[in-house]
Amino acid sequence: MREEIQALHANRTWTLVSFHPSMNVVGNRWVYKIKRRSDGSIERYKARLVARGFTQQEGIDYSETFSPVIKQAIVRLVFSIAVLYGWKIHQLDIHNAFLNGVLDEEVYMKQPPGFFYSALPSHVCRLHKSLYDLKQALRAWYTRLNDFLLSIGFRASKVDTSLFIFSVSADICYLLVYVDDILLTGSNSLLLQRLIQLLSSEFKLRDLGSVHYFLGIEVQSTSMGLMLRGINIYLTSSLGLVCYLANLLILLSLHPKLPFCLIRCFLMLPAFVKLWVLFSISLLRAQIFALLLIESVSLCMLLQILIGLP
Repeated sequence: MREEIQALHANRTWTLVSFHPSMNVVGNRWVYKIKRRSDGSIERYKARLVARGFTQQEGIDYSETFSPVIKQAIVRLVFSIAVLYGWKIHQLDIHNAFLNGVLDEEVYMKQPPGFFYSALPSHVCRLHKSLYDLKQALRAWYTRLNDFLLSIGFRASKVDTSLFIFSVSADICYLLVYVDDILLTGSNSLLLQRLIQLLSSEFKLRDLGSVHYFLGIEVQSTSMGLMLRGINIYLTSSLGLVCYLANLLILLSLHPKLPFCLIRCFLMLPAFVKLWVLFSISLLRAQIFALLLIESVSLCMLLQILIGLP
C-alpha cells in the first residue's frame, strides 16, 4: 500500500484542494490482488487504490469512455506471421498504466483510507491523472499511449486501432495493446530493442521477454512454432460462426486484386490447412461454406494489410 501511494505521489496524480459543496466527490477503496504466472505460481502481491467510478456523473466529471482493445483474431494473426518469419515476440508490462492517463475533466476524490493528510483532513483530492475504475480511465490511458506511439513513428492500423505498425526501410514491427499488456514483434531485433528503450523512457515498464501468457492464451514455443492453449474455437456452431463473420464483414471493401490475393494466400497455407479447407467444402452445407468463403476473403485482406501483399 505504501508503494502504491508513493507511486501516486511521484506521478503527481492529485493535489489537495478545499472541499466545496458543489463538488461531486468520488470515493475510493483498496483492492488486493495476487498476480500469478502462467503455471499458477505466485509472482507478487499487489495493492491497488481504486476509485468508486459508479458515483461519477456524466457531463460533470466524465464524458467519453470508449477505448479500443486488441481483438483476439488479430493476436492470432500476428502470432502466425511471427512464426512464419521466425520473429521473437516480446511481452511488455506497463507499471501502473492507468496512472499515466491525463484527465481532461475536473474529478474530485476523497483522500485514500489510511493515508489522510492530518494537517488538512477536510480537503479532497483534485485528480490530474486517471485512477483505476474511473469511467474514463481506460480511454485516458489509451489516448496517452496512442499519442506517444504516433510521435515516435508508429501508425495505427485501419483494421484494428490497437495494432500499431512501425516501418523503416525493409524492416517492420507490430505492437499490440491490450490495456497495460503490450506485445512487440518485428523483423529486426535491434529495432525492437530501440523501440523498447523509447517506451521505457516515457513509461515505467518491464520487458518480460518472450511471450508466455496473453489474453488468457498460454503460449509455448516448440520446434514446430508456437503452441497456443486456452483459445475458444469459434467454429463450434452456426450461430457462433455467423456472429464472428458479422464482425469480419465490417473489414470488407472493394479491391481490384482481391481474387489474386486470395489464391496467393491459399497457396501459402500449410498442406494440412489446405486439406481442412477442402474437407470443409465437401462436408459443410452451401450456406456455411459461403460464410467461410467470406471469412477467407476478409482474412486475406488482413494479411494484405499486415504483410504487404501486392
